[in-house]
Amino acid sequence: MNAPWKSGGPNGRDQFAAYVCDEASLDVLRPLAIEMGWQPEKCNKGGLRNAVQSLAITASPNILMVDLSESGDPLNDINALAEVCEPGTVVIAVGQINDVRLYRDLIASGIHDYLLKPLQAAHVRDTLAQAQAVFTAPRSHESGVSKPHVSTAVIGTRGGVGASTLATSLAWLFSADNKLPTALLDLDIHFGTGALVLDLEPGRGLTDAIDNPSRIDGLFIERAMIRANDNLAILSAEAPISSPLMTDGSAFLQLEEEFRQAFEMTVIDLPRNMLINFPQLLADVNVIVLVTELTLASARDTIRMLSWLRANSPHARVVVVANKVQSGVAEISKADFEASIETRIQLSIPYDIKAASLAAKLGQTFADANRSTRAGGAIRELSRLILDEAGEVGDKGAAKPSLLGKFDLKAMMGKATKKETAA
Repeated sequence: MNAPWKSGGPNGRDQFAAYVCDEASLDVLRPLAIEMGWQPEKCNKGGLRNAVQSLAITASPNILMVDLSESGDPLNDINALAEVCEPGTVVIAVGQINDVRLYRDLIASGIHDYLLKPLQAAHVRDTLAQAQAVFTAPRSHESGVSKPHVSTAVIGTRGGVGASTLATSLAWLFSADNKLPTALLDLDIHFGTGALVLDLEPGRGLTDAIDNPSRIDGLFIERAMIRANDNLAILSAEAPISSPLMTDGSAFLQLEEEFRQAFEMTVIDLPRNMLINFPQLLADVNVIVLVTELTLASARDTIRMLSWLRANSPHARVVVVANKVQSGVAEISKADFEASIETRIQLSIPYDIKAASLAAKLGQTFADANRSTRAGGAIRELSRLILDEAGEVGDKGAAKPSLLGKFDLKAMMGKATKKETAA
């Protein structure tokens, strides 16, 4: 357990601490610490391993500088550091390896910046000033200005109906076409494809949130989520198959609450089995997209799920979408399907295997890769339907500032260049 908060920073913690391996780096850091009003004795000899040992028994500072020069596996060691750091700590790494891939991987893991040795005083001073600005900048939830938030859950009635394809496409359209700060939460913990569809590594953010719900706050969200574009951040996972999901669902509710503060749109890729264990996940959802196919099994399960949703989420607007529709070869006609479920199908999306293959090859969402196809047009129509159903957000084209949206990636997570979405 971490020690009680120490004095020094605005939140009761020390403002700064450094763990570097060589005297030359200490000679650069100590005068800068004095210049910024920090205690020079907080600049310690020793690298990342020393930092992990120290922070395991003491409270974390607001700004932490760690030296990776003696680390054989910097990415795994940074993850070990995350286990002992208090939420809100801004981490600056220094090292000797000048490699762009390592730099981007470290930034993606959540550190603020990566500085090359030998350290240059001017460069370090600028980086520390940027890190300090994280704590002085106003937060969106502290501004007193309320903004509408729309949460959309996408649920498939059967496996393979294309719910994940629609979820990723909707999130992309909200962020890229409507310029709305958007969060995509993929709750298929073991087999989620939210990050895979966009050719991204899912990271450990979601599994860390499940294991440590108490760590979830605004800064945790900023560090744990993976950026897909300027307005879209993803929280996904590829948990080991040997690790069962052990949670009471509190982490998911806390994540949804933080998303309401940080974004204007949330899209939840919600496996249907999660409704059984965590029915509370739909407590604050505005729109539910129920994805089905024109088959007998899907008709049966659509009836069951509509009944469940009426009982457990009566406040949400349910949009029934028939996906992968093939003219003349459906098990059940659209008219018979609607008669059996006693509800109208609001939208039908045609089956297009070539379009799906193209999106997979490009590492893009279906809607982004296939803007001129009938299926792509139908998904864009679905996004407009959701925005119209949402009411308050429907006609806004531009986004308001938000916890993630008002700061660019350079300000919040260092100077990393974002991954090109067409990679």
